[in-house]
Amino acid sequence: MASYSFKVNGKEVAVEAEPDMPILWVLRDLLDLTGTKYGCGVNTCGACTILINNRSVRACQTPVRACSGQDLTTIEGLGKDALHPIQEAWEKFSVPQCGYCQAGQMMAFAGLLSQVKKPTKDQVNSVMSQNLCRCGTYHRIEKAIDHVLSNLPA
Repeated sequence: MASYSFKVNGKEVAVEAEPDMPILWVLRDLLDLTGTKYGCGVNTCGACTILINNRSVRACQTPVRACSGQDLTTIEGLGKDALHPIQEAWEKFSVPQCGYCQAGQMMAFAGLLSQVKKPTKDQVNSVMSQNLCRCGTYHRIEKAIDHVLSNLPA
């Protein structure tokens, strides 16, 4: 066991964990932030996507030791005090069916927007194609993304 300190959703936290413990389990089991989901556990589905220093990463494959001193954002912290525009669009277009993968979908898109202020359709497709949705709500995800992109400041 070792001690690790980092920010989660703007708040400083410290945890005791094994160095190789995935940050997914730290978030869910030690910090009670259950919005980040366990999907496949092998870096494939994207349900566990979070932001570390505004870059999307798969929490199931990121060890807690790699997060020390970093700034993490989960779906719970995406909108700070109100819904984030991405969350609003997901709601407006009734994106979730079962909803399990949607936190990861939103965090992947948020990661892209934090890196590229006005992404092209190809950039969006490249990033979003890395997250899977078993319910097949991709057409609603695309509508929500288009809505967010069309409302970005000039």
